[in-house]
Amino acid sequence: METAIQKDSKLKDFFVDQLEDLYWAEQKLVKALPKMQEAATSPQLKNAFAQHCRQTQEHVTRLEQVFEIVGEPADPTKCPAMAGIVSEGEHIIDDTDEGSAHRDVGLIFASQKAEHYEIATYGGMVTLAKTLGYNDAAEILAKTLAQEKEADELLTNIAENNINYQASTEPKEEGGLFS
Repeated sequence: METAIQKDSKLKDFFVDQLEDLYWAEQKLVKALPKMQEAATSPQLKNAFAQHCRQTQEHVTRLEQVFEIVGEPADPTKCPAMAGIVSEGEHIIDDTDEGSAHRDVGLIFASQKAEHYEIATYGGMVTLAKTLGYNDAAEILAKTLAQEKEADELLTNIAENNINYQASTEPKEEGGLFS
């Protein structure tokens, strides 16, 4: 149920601004994750990227539902934070050796930075949606928050269950990202 505060408040404006930011970020990730999947060496990491890309497409759809709930057009606004994180991931791909575990370590780091940004943002958005009385939106956002936390945990498990060790045994090469 809408209150007078929701119809015209700085908090709602902020909520919508952040929603537009998230919408852009998720769309950017839908494009970036297949590139990361292709660049990854570990089959387990490749599968994690493919799975999260499918989830991210769902996240975009969920955000469109939230826009509808709050009565605003689904309009993405460039998210400088996610743009920087994706750019960092691209640099990792360019600056590491194809087929190496150290590339996978870098891809995991870049991915976890994206996940942590999303976890922080979705967590705040759930709280704001509840404050504004958008309980249906809060439930939708909470589903995505849970998936982002699961993705982060999966990346940690992949790193801890061999990739970090494999990277520690690779010889140092001159001129690369980890040289």
